Formats: sequence, C-alpha cells, structure tokens
Amino acid sequence: MTERTRVVAIVAVVLAGLLGSADAQGFFRITYDVDKGRPDQVRLVGQVTNDNSTEVFEVSVMAQALNAVGKVVASGITYVDSRIERGASKPFEAVVPAVPGATRFRVSVSSYRPGLGA
Repeated sequence: MTERTRVVAIVAVVLAGLLGSADAQGFFRITYDVDKGRPDQVRLVGQVTNDNSTEVFEVSVMAQALNAVGKVVASGITYVDSRIERGASKPFEAVVPAVPGATRFRVSVSSYRPGLGA
C-alpha cells in the first residue's frame, strides 16, 4: 500500500466516523405510537434514545409507511433535536400521508452528527 493510498484510507475512515447515517441504528433506540386519528395523515409520536458512547447532534428521523410486502409507500422526515446526551431521550412527532395499502410503519434515525470523545 502506497503512502497516498494509506492517507486516503485514513481520511475515509475519519469522515465515515464524523458523519452519522441510518446504517448506525444500533446507536439509537426508537419507540413510538401510531395515531391514525386523521383521514389524510398518520402521526408517529415517540422517543429517540441515544445509546451511543457520546452525545449526538442535529438528529433527524425518517418515518416510513410500508405495504404488506415491506415496500415503502409513504415517508416523512422530521428534526428531533440539536443535541441528545449519551443515554438521554428526546421526543419526536413524524407525519406521513395516509396511503391505501400501508399496513405497518418504521422509524429510523436518518441523520445525526456524533460528538467527539468517549
């Protein structure tokens, strides 16, 4: 491996660590209730718990309505909070359009910035 290749690999690893993604769902615990009280939309009201070893910043979640075979038929993104400390929870409310054929829902962290240090 050349020196340049090593530097590129190190930069890629550092950038991957600085940018949070939905692939890191193991760092978060999400609970929610489904409110179908309106005919045009479904509200998912819940909590995001930060199980990461550090605080996280600029947290957003994506709510998805799925059909019987698991295909996404509607979605919505909502901002949760600017900071969630390690072990803390923050409330969220996400809205997705009420779509015929939606049989279940899924909520995941769509973006966040991890804090530095342990």
